[in-house]
Amino acid sequence: MFEPMDLLFTLDEGYLQPLKVALTSIYDQHSNQKIRIWLIHEVISERNQQELTSFVMNLGWEMHFIKADGTIWEEAPTVERYPKEMYFRLLAGQILPPEITKVLYLDPDILVINSLDELWNLDLNDYLFAAATHKRMLDLTTKFNQIRLDTDHGYYNSGVMLINLVKARELVDWADIQAVIGKFNKLLMLPDQDILNHLYGKYALEIPEEVWNYDTRLYTTYLAKSFGKQNIQWVMQHTSILHFCGKPKPWNEKSDSRFTALYLNYQNLSIKMDEISIKNH
Repeated sequence: MFEPMDLLFTLDEGYLQPLKVALTSIYDQHSNQKIRIWLIHEVISERNQQELTSFVMNLGWEMHFIKADGTIWEEAPTVERYPKEMYFRLLAGQILPPEITKVLYLDPDILVINSLDELWNLDLNDYLFAAATHKRMLDLTTKFNQIRLDTDHGYYNSGVMLINLVKARELVDWADIQAVIGKFNKLLMLPDQDILNHLYGKYALEIPEEVWNYDTRLYTTYLAKSFGKQNIQWVMQHTSILHFCGKPKPWNEKSDSRFTALYLNYQNLSIKMDEISIKNH
C-alpha cells in the first residue's frame, strides 16, 4: 500500500481559482497517485469548501480543511499590513495532525509540469525543510538579505518547501516568530519568508531552483547561467515546478510571458474539470 503524498496550501478565498489550476497541473502528473490536500485557512465559506472538496474528490484525492485560530496574531505588529494566512505555513507542525510526519507546501501560483516524486521522497534527515534560493546573474540580494536578517546562508523562497513536521514540532515556536516580528517590524519585506530565513534558514537543505522552484521571470537568467543548456525544451523535460513569482500573475490580462500560454491552458482545463465535478456532485 503506497503512502499518500501530503500537499499543503495556506490561502484565503481570493486564491481558490489559482489553487484549482495548480491542482489540475498536479493531477496531470499524478493521476494514479494517492494524494491528500491540506488547506489551512481562517475564513473560507462552507459553500466554497464544498465546491473545492467536490473538485478534489473528482480527482480521486482527499480534501482536508483546517480552520486556524487567527487570534494569536492579533497582537502581531504586522497584522494590519500582512494577511494572517502567510504565517500558517510556518506553524504547519503545530496545526496539522500529529501523525503526519512531512508535508510538501506549495504556493497556489504554481504549475507542476513534471513529477513531484523525487522531491517528496527526498531524505530530510535532521533538516527542518528543503527549499530553493533564487539567484540572479549579479546576485546582490543574497548579501543584502544576509545583512538585513543577520544570516550567513542563501535566502530561501518559501513558495515550495518540503517540511519535516517532526523537526518543526521541535523547533518552531510562535513566541520566537512573534519576537522576530517585533524586532524587525518594517524591515520585513516578505514577512513570513524573512522570518523563515532568520529563524530557521540554518536548518534548511537547499534544492535546485531550476527544477523545484523555477522563477518564471528568470528564463533568460537560467539560460545564460547554464550557457544555453536550460532552454524551453530543457525546462519542459526537467523542471517540475514553475513558480509565477511577482506580478502580473498569469491569470491577469496584463500577463504575456513565455509561460503564460501554458498556464492559461491549465486554467482552461481546470474550468472544464470544475464543470464536471459540479455535475457529479
